[in-house]
Amino acid sequence: MLDIRYIRENAAAVQENARRKGYDVSVDEVLRWDKTKRQLQQQADELREKRNDISSRMKGGKPEPSLVEEGKALKDQLTAVEANLKEADATFIEQLKKLPNMALPTVPVGTTEDENVVIRTVGEKPQFDFEPKNHWELAETKDWIDKARAAKIAGARFAYLKGDLVRLELALWQFGMDVLGNEAILQKIIDDNGLKVSAKPFTPVIPPAVARTAVFQATGRLNKEEQTYKLEDEDLWLNASAEHTMAPMYMDEILAEDSLPIRLVGYTTAFRREAGTYGKDAEGIFRLHQFNKLEMESFTGADTSLEEHLLMVAIQEYLMQQLGLPYQVLEKCTADIGRPNAKGVDIEVWLPAQNSYRETHTADYITDFQTRAMKTRVRRGNGSVELAHTNDATVFSERPLIAIIENFQTASGDVIVPEVLRPYLGGRETV
Repeated sequence: MLDIRYIRENAAAVQENARRKGYDVSVDEVLRWDKTKRQLQQQADELREKRNDISSRMKGGKPEPSLVEEGKALKDQLTAVEANLKEADATFIEQLKKLPNMALPTVPVGTTEDENVVIRTVGEKPQFDFEPKNHWELAETKDWIDKARAAKIAGARFAYLKGDLVRLELALWQFGMDVLGNEAILQKIIDDNGLKVSAKPFTPVIPPAVARTAVFQATGRLNKEEQTYKLEDEDLWLNASAEHTMAPMYMDEILAEDSLPIRLVGYTTAFRREAGTYGKDAEGIFRLHQFNKLEMESFTGADTSLEEHLLMVAIQEYLMQQLGLPYQVLEKCTADIGRPNAKGVDIEVWLPAQNSYRETHTADYITDFQTRAMKTRVRRGNGSVELAHTNDATVFSERPLIAIIENFQTASGDVIVPEVLRPYLGGRETV
């Protein structure tokens, strides 16, 4: 959530930011309920003060009947005002949660994802002396993907992954974990990118795959219309990515300054409804209802959070370079960064069969938007307490598998294993 004091002082800017992000919300409505809530709070405080005064005057003897009646009347008034205050506060919070985080001034202004800005392109596109096949043609020929049988069990957009594709995916996860757990590699990435952050490694985490409604809302990630599955008859939602249940890990806690940065790398199966998405993305494993994901999450102070975001992007690029995959980096525009984000970066990999770049990674800079609702704070060495900042970013989903299959395919239908993954596959050079 945004700071209400900031909204009061910058109402026009907050409204314009919401418009640029594509959210039909009213800052005036938020401020109206804020004013109503404060007025009711003042009334409640004044009534309590009067009741306390009467209570003190009633001590030490038999009180006057008029004083008793006045006390009863004040009690009834206070009960009514407190009920109105509770309702006003709930409505205020509901309206406040609709406002998106403020985009940084450097974020490109745009109305669709087509206005995202390519900031660099890295790697050479592969050249083939044959017509490259798409990943699902290759994988089905190898019996790596079985969507027909999965459809019998779970419906469309589910898949059985089999054989060497499973081994390749497990190798990918292990490679990612090894990089994020290696302080020397992280320090090299930091030095190569001129960053001023700690090289503290990421702690591996397997988080819960579900969260309660209030927790999901606090992260700003509950998208019930398009994305998030709810468990029937339970106050639980399936996570759509590992950071959805890692971000609230320290809800209602005060973190010691010397514990920062707290860096987590979480692995979980993710679930997404993907409502409204059709076409060729439904082929193969590019856009499934269920998929596996390795994700970064970090907690820092305000002074290092932007550099932490840049580190996560640098890690993502390092991983793609080590795999030998050609990619481009995009600065996401206002309409595409999402409600909790102040800034967002995507990495898109080249897919030869589609003759286009497609998204594999996202890095989200969220500032204190989540931690205000989650009440995750930091106690500084001088004793002051402030809100922590959060960042999250993709390590790997299953999409890099698609890129490996398509970019490293051979005329015979085999796939060359990237060198960095071969140690995790017993030295095998092809699958």
